[in-house]
Amino acid sequence: MVEDAVKGFYSYLNLQKRFSPHTLEAYQRDLTQFFGFVKKEVSVSEITEISHYHIRSFVSTLMDEGMGAVSVNRKLSAIRSFFKYLLKNGLVQSNPTQKVLAPKKPKKLPVFVDESQTEKIFNETTFDPGFEGIRNRLLLDLLYQTGIRRAELIGLKEGDVDIYNTQLKVLGKRNKERIIPFDQSLKRNLEEYLLVKHNEGYSNPSLLVSMKDKPLSPQQVGSIVKQVLSGVTTSKKKSPHVLRHSFATHLLNNGADINAVKELLGHANLSATQIYTHNTIEKLKKSYNQAHPRSGH
Repeated sequence: MVEDAVKGFYSYLNLQKRFSPHTLEAYQRDLTQFFGFVKKEVSVSEITEISHYHIRSFVSTLMDEGMGAVSVNRKLSAIRSFFKYLLKNGLVQSNPTQKVLAPKKPKKLPVFVDESQTEKIFNETTFDPGFEGIRNRLLLDLLYQTGIRRAELIGLKEGDVDIYNTQLKVLGKRNKERIIPFDQSLKRNLEEYLLVKHNEGYSNPSLLVSMKDKPLSPQQVGSIVKQVLSGVTTSKKKSPHVLRHSFATHLLNNGADINAVKELLGHANLSATQIYTHNTIEKLKKSYNQAHPRSGH
């Protein structure tokens, strides 16, 4: 029964939820670990025998072994999804995960670079005049001006770029599409890059390609971003996501509506966007401490 239920669940995630192969693999790995635990440690072999006590024991064991709250919660999320599926299809009478509390995750503020540092990227960084240099400048510009994720950047096709209306069509998580506007400076960079790309004979439909006319790999994108950010910031973190964080933080710092930022980032929930308001609040505190007569500055 367990194997049949698991196969049905994977089929549901693949065909109906349209999860990516990477996500499916993660779910499979997490559930395999969980079922291995309940079979070996608590001697449970049937799905209907699994209770919230067994799931709590699994979570506690992972925490005792030193696993972080983020990783544990990911595994718990897979188990929750599985039992929701079972309940929906009448394979169990109740969902035992409803009585299991997720470990609290430590609050980490997003790492971003200051506006003055991002200005240095585009005004002071020297990019090679050839194809690679033009591409690398565009890559940085796309990440910072649109806030897209690395995977979304790699997935961009030439057909997703609407030069006339200055907007991008982006395929985000769960295959959800969104439209992101861009300004005239990015438009000019896109036009220059596409002209050079076509003149040099690159024909791959992906927007950003390597010298071998293949889509850039995640490692290549990360390396390009790290190299450029190393010239403007001393922060240890120099990933593409830093530019996404910078995009959101700078928008909010300059008065953008948080719901608009949520849509631009492709967040499903507003809570995911609210982490960026902390940086805005810190800026307000700094202004207050510098200007208020009773602030004690």
